Amino acid sequence: MQFRQQALSKLQSPEELDVPVRYARPQGLLVLAVTLVVMAAAGVWAVTGSVPSTLRAPGILTHGQGSYVLQSPVTGQVTRVLAKEGKRLAAGAPVLEVRTEQGDKAVRAIAAGRVTTLAARIGTVVTTGSDVATLERVAGTDDPLLAMLYVPADSAALPVGTSVDLTVQSAPTAEYGKLRGRVQAVGRAAQSRQKITGFLGDKELAGQFTQDGPPVAVVVRLEKSTRTKSGYAWSTADGPPFPLDSMTPATGTFHLAEQRPIDWLLP
Repeated sequence: MQFRQQALSKLQSPEELDVPVRYARPQGLLVLAVTLVVMAAAGVWAVTGSVPSTLRAPGILTHGQGSYVLQSPVTGQVTRVLAKEGKRLAAGAPVLEVRTEQGDKAVRAIAAGRVTTLAARIGTVVTTGSDVATLERVAGTDDPLLAMLYVPADSAALPVGTSVDLTVQSAPTAEYGKLRGRVQAVGRAAQSRQKITGFLGDKELAGQFTQDGPPVAVVVRLEKSTRTKSGYAWSTADGPPFPLDSMTPATGTFHLAEQRPIDWLLP
């Protein structure tokens, strides 16, 4: 009976003509208008706007000629250390002396360079082939610094001339800003840990740069400036009040070409 009554009621007023028409409230119209404006603005921005794209990669400041690990050619005990870390040595210059059964023998630099690490100390017992020092190849005191950055192989399609901002470990960014540079060269192939170790003379650094897989080496030329103590351009007017040292860790931010948001949606 209940359903029958409802059906009869429907037949009596099928179009519900006696029900008042409800118009949208002003608040609802305002929300609709704002939504349409926002959607239109977003569409215009997606087509005409642009978003900057960046890429970060770790690396190190270097003179670009690489380093080498000096090994002891004899077995014995170190009796004298003749070089200091940071000191430049000529090819053939003595680094330390080792007392052997045949007498004291000098361990000499193979090529001219700057001593970056001394692994042997007085009293250290070394064997033939032991690592005793690391030297960075430097031709002269005026050799410019470069930044050697290690970029993931799938992101290494970087044009020469791309601008790079470098965060240098020895110069806090909050105080001195970022070091300016541009891409000078991009390696042709990914480098193994062994190859990076051979260039830097540092196994630990090579391990850090290859922890996510073999990277591609990117050489960044630092922009020079006569107004700063370091001799290089910074994002601040003066930069740090001291010169930069090679073999200082740095992180580079590559500023890539800007992209339109709509390109992300299109295949």
